[in-house]
Amino acid sequence: MKKEITIRYQQMGDAKRFYEILNSPNFTYFPSKPKTIKEQKDFLRRNKEWREKKQWFNFSVLYGNDLVGAVGIHMESHRPYCGEVGYFVDEAYWGKGIAVQAVRLIEEFAFEELSMIRKKSTWLKRIKPALALPSKQAIIKKASPAKN
Repeated sequence: MKKEITIRYQQMGDAKRFYEILNSPNFTYFPSKPKTIKEQKDFLRRNKEWREKKQWFNFSVLYGNDLVGAVGIHMESHRPYCGEVGYFVDEAYWGKGIAVQAVRLIEEFAFEELSMIRKKSTWLKRIKPALALPSKQAIIKKASPAKN
């Protein structure tokens, strides 16, 4: 039976697990490498402030009851209708569709709760599964001259 993939706001208790995931010697695809668990907790403490300012919305990714990664969206200050999604998943859980579902869940949140109309993606490295990550795309209607 396949486990359910869910997201929830990050909690202070997530710090140790995030530290472990991000500091794996094989985990080279995410630029954040907290030096200590305290440093990771300092980052997590800022989440409430970022949410209140509508800047960043960071979630923990759960596979069943297991904390396996994170997904977040950073809203652009000069274009608050536009956001950039980022995520990471513990390498032991790659290939299970977790990133795909986590991105879908945060997109639902962003489009429904934040009134976002445009999402952009940036890749740090050319990783085939990340490049092929299926995702619904926001459709932006633009005025165009009528064709006769």
